Amino acid sequence: MPHQPAEVALAVKRLQHRHHRALSKALAPLGLSLVQWDVLRHLNRNPDASLHDLAVLTFQTDQSFGTLATRMADRGLVERLPGPGRPVRHRLTDEGERLRAAGQELVDGVVQASFQHLSATQIEQLGALLDVVLATDPTA
Repeated sequence: MPHQPAEVALAVKRLQHRHHRALSKALAPLGLSLVQWDVLRHLNRNPDASLHDLAVLTFQTDQSFGTLATRMADRGLVERLPGPGRPVRHRLTDEGERLRAAGQELVDGVVQASFQHLSATQIEQLGALLDVVLATDPTA
């Protein structure tokens, strides 16, 4: 029986939900939520990113991200620095980088376990298919 697009979309959502649960559990001993680790990951990839850019990358509103960034700065995980003009820029602290790296190892383990029944070729095919689907929406 061929897969219907709605069923495939639901399967993607179920996999995402499974990953969220497993990643939240794996990151908890580090004192990080998945959302906090995601911020650290994006800051590692985008040093000096603005509040708005980080909000977009982490699927949050500017207001909710501002609250999260303030809490993370209070914990010593990120620095909030004035940028040129109005934007506030963000950077990882040494502690934020340490937790990001530790979290990355945990995340890699969860994701590898999730895809362990796929061959390298199948993972590449899945990634390529998702690239095609996501390319049709420039905001994705």
